Amino acid sequence: MSASPLSARARIAAVRLFLPALIAGAFAAQAVGALLPVTSVLITSAATGLAADLALHRWRPDLTVVLGKLHAGVSVRQAVRDLLLLMGLIRIEEQDQEAAYLVLLCGLLLFHALHFVCQACALLVRRSRTLPVVVRNIDVTALGLSPAPPALLMSKSGERLLTFGLPSTAGMLTTVATGSAEWASAGVTVSALLAAVGAGMLLWRLLPGHRPVPGEQALAWLESWLAEYRPTVGMYFSGGRSSAYQANMWLEPLAQVEGRPLIVLRERFMVKHIASTDIPVVCLPRVADLMRLERTTLKVLIHPSNSGKTSQVLRIPTIKHAFVNHGESDKLSSCNPYAKAYDEVWVAGPAARRRYSLADVGIDDKDVVEIGRPQLDTIEPAAGPPSGPYTTVLYAPTWEGWDANPGNTSVVEAGENIVGALLADPGVRLLYKPHPLTGTVDARAAAADARIRQMISKAIALRATQHRDERLALPEAAELALRTAELGRLTASPCRRDADDMERMLMQTVPEPGRAAAAAAAAASWESAYWASFPAWEHRVVTGTRPGVYACFNAADLLISDVSSVISDYLASQKPYAVTNTSGLAEQDFRAAFPTVRAGAVLTPDASGIQDVLEFVRRPERDPFTEARAELKLHLLGPSRPPSVVRFDDAVRALCARADEHRAGAAVRTAPFIPRQRDAGSALDSGTFRG
Repeated sequence: MSASPLSARARIAAVRLFLPALIAGAFAAQAVGALLPVTSVLITSAATGLAADLALHRWRPDLTVVLGKLHAGVSVRQAVRDLLLLMGLIRIEEQDQEAAYLVLLCGLLLFHALHFVCQACALLVRRSRTLPVVVRNIDVTALGLSPAPPALLMSKSGERLLTFGLPSTAGMLTTVATGSAEWASAGVTVSALLAAVGAGMLLWRLLPGHRPVPGEQALAWLESWLAEYRPTVGMYFSGGRSSAYQANMWLEPLAQVEGRPLIVLRERFMVKHIASTDIPVVCLPRVADLMRLERTTLKVLIHPSNSGKTSQVLRIPTIKHAFVNHGESDKLSSCNPYAKAYDEVWVAGPAARRRYSLADVGIDDKDVVEIGRPQLDTIEPAAGPPSGPYTTVLYAPTWEGWDANPGNTSVVEAGENIVGALLADPGVRLLYKPHPLTGTVDARAAAADARIRQMISKAIALRATQHRDERLALPEAAELALRTAELGRLTASPCRRDADDMERMLMQTVPEPGRAAAAAAAAASWESAYWASFPAWEHRVVTGTRPGVYACFNAADLLISDVSSVISDYLASQKPYAVTNTSGLAEQDFRAAFPTVRAGAVLTPDASGIQDVLEFVRRPERDPFTEARAELKLHLLGPSRPPSVVRFDDAVRALCARADEHRAGAAVRTAPFIPRQRDAGSALDSGTFRG
């Protein structure tokens, strides 16, 4: 019998509060041990509290923030811990040693004062190392950047205090146990010296000659680099960490266009979330610095998504903007009214053009350009029925969406039924790949996803017992490990985990020639090794970036999904698919409302039609949707010739030509009467501007 949601939440809360509760209990026991006094209680409680505090900073840093808001930060906790130890020493020691305890107290005060100095220096160093621009894949030798100081000094103030305070705590505990005050004095002295050395290392970074370049000098360097590189087309992206996939899917098409591509970001953290690429990356967090792009050769920016900061770059009149989206589906989000802010909207095929027309959101038909989907070139076409004893089914539901509409995802109402029906078929091998945002809005989706994963785990274990006489060949597993290491070497960041932006700029300079081609080949080899590393009968829960959804398309014989861009992309393979209807609409109305459904089977929430769909896959001559899929592919994705990559490049060149025409016309219309935006202020100040 499964536990109730209330008891599950109670267990989760208990786990979250274990370390804070342990620290609080240790303080209470330490106070009792100091007042009575009881040497064993004092030693045990102080050591336990310090260990729990270190564990809290290492594994639950989010709770340290909560304690800080309660004015129970690490500085307060360590000070209380030290004072309780000192009080315990006074209570335990019988003879009068006021002078010795006064020295200990002064030493502890000095240690904490040096900690505050160290923290102040860390803030100043961090501020000096925060440049107005962050770049990647660009030679930054001219900036004279330096590696970051150790993270223990720079960004882990709580862990630093606890680590540097270890000698003083250990010394006082030893004095409690032995009665010899020298141990406490030595421990406090070592702690104070550690804090002084840390502060000195940081102060050295603030001296003239050791400080990073000023911000304005860094921006001047960027303008010089842009003038030398002369970018023509770029991708503009702004968003949260979980949305990085939206930009990453356009990296390869952008790298293949004619000209000199550039990636423009707005959030510093996003620089390290952009996947491995040889394209230069420039992050400009401030609007004023972003406007410097107006003075560059950049002609076109493509936009995979809308964000609040998109309107800022749209103010640059010398750049043309195209909305390419990060996927197309029949959802309303695929025809957002915000798209009318762009010069052009690039879509896959006629279906999207018609969608914008029917939505009547202000998009002129002449501004819609059909380019296909360049990312789909890696999808392999259908090669007939399954060749082996197992039919591979990919269940790839979408997430619940911001509105948590029941029709968005099938996970909540139908997911367990679908998975249960597939697992019950002995001839099915299931690949379950949920959307990465599943459960972020609706807790029911997260709970259903967890139950589905548990069902699959049990099914894997059952099949393993049924095939226990079969052994997985070690060469395939060894090959996967080899390919993983090779791919990691080519795509992994050379930076240490705690590196700051400046150190990442220093380490992630111009890639070696041929690195991108080598990484692509290594990724293909990794995918082949991945699928060969486990038996053909083994179910899989596929998460993370590898293998990607397109690799799962190639491995699958059938797709079951929801109304989403996954269906449109899967059509490139021309394999059978099914769509789950949890909208509450009748099947006829469901097909009419969502054109992507018309070439696939429709499943009800109880998943009763799955066996019919499997029959279509295993016996293609009985598949009633073969011709419809070919027609729908043309309607959604456009013609196969010319290839989508070529059509994308043609669209880029055409929009670049429009940008050139605009610049030439603007130069004639405005010169010499209207100054550029960045020059207007200086013109007014000098009195040269004439109204």
